[in-house]
Amino acid sequence: MAKPLQIMETVLRDGHQSLCATRMRYRQMEPMLAALDSIGYKALEAWGGATFDTCLRFLDEDPWERLDKLKARLKTPIQMLLRGQNLLGYNHYSNDVVEKFVQHAAAHGIGVFRIFDALNDKAALECPEKPEVQGCLVYTISPVHTNEKFVELAKELQEMGCHSVCIKDMSGLLAPYAADDLVRKLKSALDIPVELHTHCTSGFGHATYLKAIEAGVDIVDCALSPFSCDTSQPCTETIVAMLKGTERDTGLDRQAMTPIAKHFLAVKAELIKEFGLKGYFDVNVNVLDFQIPGGMLSNLANQLKEAGMEDKYQDLLDEMPRVRKDAGYPPLVTPSSQIVGTMATFNVMTGQRYKMVPNEFKDLVRGKFGRTPVPVERDFIINTLGIPAEQIIEDCSVEDAKAETFAQFKDELIGKGFLNPPDEDVLSYALFPQVAEEFFKKHYTQISAYRRQ
Repeated sequence: MAKPLQIMETVLRDGHQSLCATRMRYRQMEPMLAALDSIGYKALEAWGGATFDTCLRFLDEDPWERLDKLKARLKTPIQMLLRGQNLLGYNHYSNDVVEKFVQHAAAHGIGVFRIFDALNDKAALECPEKPEVQGCLVYTISPVHTNEKFVELAKELQEMGCHSVCIKDMSGLLAPYAADDLVRKLKSALDIPVELHTHCTSGFGHATYLKAIEAGVDIVDCALSPFSCDTSQPCTETIVAMLKGTERDTGLDRQAMTPIAKHFLAVKAELIKEFGLKGYFDVNVNVLDFQIPGGMLSNLANQLKEAGMEDKYQDLLDEMPRVRKDAGYPPLVTPSSQIVGTMATFNVMTGQRYKMVPNEFKDLVRGKFGRTPVPVERDFIINTLGIPAEQIIEDCSVEDAKAETFAQFKDELIGKGFLNPPDEDVLSYALFPQVAEEFFKKHYTQISAYRRQ
């Protein structure tokens, strides 16, 4: 007998990251936390992704304090998105920093760790904690990515001890019948639940979920209506209504979601007005070519608007697949999406390809972030980008061993005058040194007192 479909709600994280550049504040979430908690979701995604950076950089909030407040008001498991060895930053961190971060995140209330690696490198997905660990298959389309390859990776994740796997389709590339095929193959090969995450950027979203549900997917990610669709997830209320009375009926009360949705509709209007955000996006099936994730499209459109370069938007979308091919077809998800996107932006701005090359792009192609799905041409690395042959990395673990340790970050922070820093603040500094330092200068006394309560 088929089991009821479970829903993971994204309105507190990916919904506003995809549509409103991650600008929702805790105070805008708090009035609806009790109502969200009562719905019966599998989990509430409320931390990780870009929220950590945005809290410190734009919203004047301490992300650790936000997590504590969420945990105090929620019994539903809180889920976070974690970028493997990159954590929530854009560098590979030492193992002790990764372990400290996961330990403290769990202690502060994270119940489900969704872990992914931009290059689908399973070595970067190992996790020292065991609340609930979900390993990701970062879905993409390229000459070398097949459903069979994704199934192989899923089996390896299960063997590593993951409690579930997630098909992470961050750009809305997974077509309905491809989803049917992939889910059936995963359910046949695995003993653990399969979850599906997609975006509606291409227009596939709800149809893809329906075919995946028919194929037996256990959980899908949805966002309440004000923060759904466009470049975000399929709509929670729509999926609940779609399955009503069927063997996969979610059992959730759609009408109980209405007052929550009304609240977040007002919040969305506030965010669009306050930050000058676009707030909505047209369906663009060409995402199948440029493959930019929903959250990145939201930020990219607003950044180009702020820079007075809106007329370059289509040029940038056209350049993305060319740069991705040159870089060995990495799935476009943080941090590779930002790295490839920045490189494509420089190419478009200068009118000359690879005239200005950021260090992060050089690091990606020379192997610092791990092996790319297709080896990058050595001629491109050495002659086009000007990277010496001796800087090409064959073994990423050797580079990881050189990464700054937790103790070194702590000493560095103390050296800047922040005495006796709590572990959480050392971790914030390790991820975003300049941003965290500015935040601490403004709030350090209060944060230190809060940590010791």
